[in-house]
Amino acid sequence: MAAPRPLPVRLSGVVMAAAIQDLEALRALTAVFKEQRNRDTAPRTIFQRVLDILKKSSQAVELACRDPSQVGQLASSLQLITECFRCLRNACIECCVNQNSIRNMDTIGVAVDLILLFRELQEEQESLLTAFRCGLQFLGNIASRNEDSQSVVWLHAFPELFLSCLNHPDKKIVAYSSMILFTSLNSSRIKELEENLNIAINVIEAHQKHPESEWPFLVITDHFLKSPELVQAMYAKMSNQERITLLDVMVAKVMAVEPLARDEVPVFLSHAQLLASTFLDQCRVVLKLTEEHAEDEEAQVTIRLLDVLCEMTANSDLLGYLQIYPGLLEGVVDLLRLIHVAGLGSMSIFSACGYIKAEDSMSNMAEGFKSHLIRLIGNMCYKNKDNQDKVNEMDGIPLILDTCSPDDRNPYVGTKTPVFVGERLPKTIYSIVGQILLGDILQYESDLPFTIYMNFKALSEDSASHHQHPQKSTAAV
Repeated sequence: MAAPRPLPVRLSGVVMAAAIQDLEALRALTAVFKEQRNRDTAPRTIFQRVLDILKKSSQAVELACRDPSQVGQLASSLQLITECFRCLRNACIECCVNQNSIRNMDTIGVAVDLILLFRELQEEQESLLTAFRCGLQFLGNIASRNEDSQSVVWLHAFPELFLSCLNHPDKKIVAYSSMILFTSLNSSRIKELEENLNIAINVIEAHQKHPESEWPFLVITDHFLKSPELVQAMYAKMSNQERITLLDVMVAKVMAVEPLARDEVPVFLSHAQLLASTFLDQCRVVLKLTEEHAEDEEAQVTIRLLDVLCEMTANSDLLGYLQIYPGLLEGVVDLLRLIHVAGLGSMSIFSACGYIKAEDSMSNMAEGFKSHLIRLIGNMCYKNKDNQDKVNEMDGIPLILDTCSPDDRNPYVGTKTPVFVGERLPKTIYSIVGQILLGDILQYESDLPFTIYMNFKALSEDSASHHQHPQKSTAAV
């Protein structure tokens, strides 16, 4: 296709003067719309004029997409586009009337098409990135608290805009596109994501790359985690690092100061089923970490699964379900036994010997793993005599006591030992064992679910003194 003819000098000057005049007018409007009273009284004709400028300016971007040599000529058009988006963005702030007027002019479709052209250019010049960001901000504002606008944004933006923007190298573009997704999603649109899992996984990747950005995190916590079907489908398709990121968000959600809402509990019970099943299927993969220089991402996932299960059993709404989950308690005790045996090897990562230092990546992966296994056993035995008896029948007590040798990877493992018999009000390690073997159950009067009565290392040094180190927890150990 032939390049377009340049404008005559005189006509070019007229066009440039008009562009400057439009730019100054747009900047004035952008400033005016910072005031709520001005937004509330804005005539509809103003938005039509802004849209006309936006459409006209976008022609230069379309040309640059067809002919990359024209990218260098975009400066004035990008200035106008940026200011159009800023003006429309400000006009939509807490003003439903303006949102509706702008939407009804098909401005959303024009904006989405232009943003997709920006992505097609794949340029990183600051003026283009600024226009790109302002366009996304406008879409976020026009959709904010306006269901009709949300529907139109979703109609035009899904899935291409999200696929194009959520993996953009510019972190602001990632954040703003996540904001649009957060604003537009609802329960029915979540089901559409199940057929476009790459978008959901891109959000996980965005949170992994930009943990300081709140929007990807909020999309996951406030939308994704409310759909067990979506989480299950995502989990099956994600990489191990992406699974770790998702599990970290789950831990944050369960541990949040604000408790799970009533309607969230059944959903997290479904998540608990998925995680418990997955943990049982792959838990023995951590034994690979006993091999010299073995680094295994699947083992990292298993370690994080254990972390999430510990926190879930510390939640009273989820504890009862996991306490009776088929095979979970037995699987955890068996894994503890296998790891303890593996740790007897002098070069094992689970050994108490100091051959592998704390700064080594393998050591970091395994740090505290045994103590978390004991913690999970303890939580599952809380106020549950059947599980207490199972631990006894599996010779779990001697195993746990034998495991409780504090070292630089499990510095607190000794403090976890009494937890699983918290109801039995243990006075010493030896009385714990005696109570379990004799079946002498003492009722635990405190409302606190667990109390750690002593440090095993101190007891082993001076068992006759019965020296105690009480620590209290309001939810779990």
